[in-house]
Amino acid sequence: MPVESASVSSVSCSSATTGTNCLARATGSGSTSPIGLSPAQIKAAYGWPTKLTAGSGLTIAIVDARDNPAVESDLAVFDQQYGLPDCTTANGCLTKVDSSGGTNYPPFSKGWEFEIEIDVQWAHAIAPGAKILLVEAKTANLSDMLAAEDYAKQHAQYVSNSWVVGSNQELKGETGLDSHFAQPGVSFFAGSGDVGLVTYYPSASPNVISVGGTQLNLNPDGTLQSETGWAGGGGGCSKFESANPAQSRFGPYAQVGCGGMRATPDVAADSSGNSPVSVYDSNPCGFPCGPWFGAFGTSVATPLWAARTADAGIELNAATVYASIITYRDITGGGNGAPCLSSYNLCAGRGSWIGSRP
Repeated sequence: MPVESASVSSVSCSSATTGTNCLARATGSGSTSPIGLSPAQIKAAYGWPTKLTAGSGLTIAIVDARDNPAVESDLAVFDQQYGLPDCTTANGCLTKVDSSGGTNYPPFSKGWEFEIEIDVQWAHAIAPGAKILLVEAKTANLSDMLAAEDYAKQHAQYVSNSWVVGSNQELKGETGLDSHFAQPGVSFFAGSGDVGLVTYYPSASPNVISVGGTQLNLNPDGTLQSETGWAGGGGGCSKFESANPAQSRFGPYAQVGCGGMRATPDVAADSSGNSPVSVYDSNPCGFPCGPWFGAFGTSVATPLWAARTADAGIELNAATVYASIITYRDITGGGNGAPCLSSYNLCAGRGSWIGSRP
């Protein structure tokens, strides 16, 4: 496997003290042919459903800032490369709106458009039968992101958020914002961050499924050898949010030492630069060149979890995460500054979702 620190391109997303950062990252400067793990490899590593109708009848909303004018054409190239069904505006699979549901799209932003590529391509790859709703906030300011969230939750069953509050990490008074991540019948997912043992909002909200990072360690033939905690995966104890009852009553929760406060992440999936996923980005020639990239960060893990939940057709919340509905791979190797303790930890939560059921 490649050494993660050897060729990493940081993706710059609009941010300010009151703003948000996307979680997209790329390995190296791209390639003229696909690099990174394919949808088939990810599905094989986790034993996930392979039917091209998986997720049918359901909608996954992607909330990001700024505009990606090439999202549909780039998705078409990605789909053709990996034998996925077409997902277009014409066939009703892909819908792109501004935060009010209209077509007054915000200005282009290089970093955010790469985040959009990851989120849309991998939500479709894992749940190819589901519809994709891309909601573009007009800026990365938190207020605009929350407006986009409010639209998304009214029009989808699953909402994927590959972004975090910027320099503040958590916000005093954030409990007053948690209602933006609540809607009956809707599952919310948020990346836990990419800088190790740090707790971010909205991942810290007890209303979301906080998605942390792992690393897939592959054999020379491409099969899975093991899965370990990713060093960059966010996690920790919230400063302001209390653990929801399902989490606090889960027996292994006590071993992480959060003392009744919200612990992140809840779950995890592939996020490491040592096991990046393939992404196509032509806009204008990829980031920074491309157009094929290996993408990583919890920006990958978050749409993976949203899409896998759509495959199952279930609502995922704290009650279901901390019950016995999902089969987890316990992540006990590696780490992000916190030990990967058995059954539950601050590097991968309960672990990764394995198998084709539910």
